Amino acid sequence: MNQISPTAILLLSCPDRIGLVSRIAHFIFERGGNILDLDEHVDPESGMFFMRVSWSMDGFSISAAELEDAFRPLAREFRADWKIRFRSEKPRVALFVSKYEHCLQEILWRHKTGEFAMDVPLILSNHQDMEVLAEQHGIPYHVFPITPENKLEQETKELELLKENRIDTIVLARYMQVLSRQFVDAYPNRIINIHHSFLPAFSGGNPYRQAFHRGVKIIGATSHYVTSELDEGPIIEQDIIRISHKDTLHDLVRKGRDLERLVLMRALSSHIEHRVLVNGRKTIVFI
Repeated sequence: MNQISPTAILLLSCPDRIGLVSRIAHFIFERGGNILDLDEHVDPESGMFFMRVSWSMDGFSISAAELEDAFRPLAREFRADWKIRFRSEKPRVALFVSKYEHCLQEILWRHKTGEFAMDVPLILSNHQDMEVLAEQHGIPYHVFPITPENKLEQETKELELLKENRIDTIVLARYMQVLSRQFVDAYPNRIINIHHSFLPAFSGGNPYRQAFHRGVKIIGATSHYVTSELDEGPIIEQDIIRISHKDTLHDLVRKGRDLERLVLMRALSSHIEHRVLVNGRKTIVFI
């Protein structure tokens, strides 16, 4: 069986200037790297340049351990925000869930089939409901009941658990709790959420019932990074599905669940493949 060639991935953003692509490509070329994929974008409003490039490390003259030090002078010259990742490094992802299982089921199934190159060391919840599902997949399940009185105390314990397990990314797979600022600040642009796109028109309880009685013709789902501003973080992925007068309330809920699963999967895939760069309140997602 042939082994997959080791691959490096550079994500970079910096003020735009002439020759950025050429300089970065030459850095890779002159050290014997073979570029496998390259995509770039310039935001005309901010004047910022964004780039994702991956290359084979076979025959590369610099080891993976030395690569960041070798690239740092060029990044400093560009005044860049950047990171280098390796395809062989699996991110460690914690899954947060409450009582709705559809998103968690989808993630665990795709993880089991090998579609997602990530490790899932734990599932965390504020309810016992999903414990059997976690046991079926052999993943430790931790319950932290949340009340207004103990919220910050419980979140502190959760953060300690995440640190102990060296968690890189958190996925809120229909976790029905608002995270505090202290929690969000501990994982900037590394907490992914999913929700319906009825907000702000149909807020509060039973949004699908509200939409059904209003006779909506489309429903949608949005996946985004979590910030301290509720449901207003940089959007990673969205999609919609059409609704007709023949659809019942049950149909709307079913279609909404399907959409939430698929949108969250696409967002998670883009994140763990290092295809997302944050640009203020927006994202650049390299396909």
